[in-house]
Amino acid sequence: MKAPVKDLEIPEITAAELTAADGFLFGFPTRYGCMAAQMKAFFDSTGSLWKEQSLAGKPAGFFVSTGTQGGGQETTAWTAITQLVHHGMLFVPIGYTFGAGMFKMDSIRGGSPYGAGVFAGDGSREATETELALAEHQGNYMAAIVKRLAQP
Repeated sequence: MKAPVKDLEIPEITAAELTAADGFLFGFPTRYGCMAAQMKAFFDSTGSLWKEQSLAGKPAGFFVSTGTQGGGQETTAWTAITQLVHHGMLFVPIGYTFGAGMFKMDSIRGGSPYGAGVFAGDGSREATETELALAEHQGNYMAAIVKRLAQP
């Protein structure tokens, strides 16, 4: 899959650390139209948080990477929503808030109303300017939603 060697300098969040966050954007690759097993294992490790509903009411969204155009960008987010539902979290899709960029047809681009996305191909394809702009938009959009929900 041409995945780079894991960079040990990049910290990994633990399930217990999720409670300190005001909101989340979870990013993961797609495997057969669903989140990769490693991400599912991470969500599976949140059982104690689920039992206490420690993440209930927190906003969350997704961004994904697929190998092909038919690789399941929408179904990956759609099937991942179940993780949020069981925790009582609020799914925050981007919808069509990206404006004209959502309708560009002049080049191949990932992403959907569910969230930003990229077509990775065999791992050698770099994200396009539109894909990067959509990802930045999603981050800004989520930050605005988190800020709005945090106000009394």
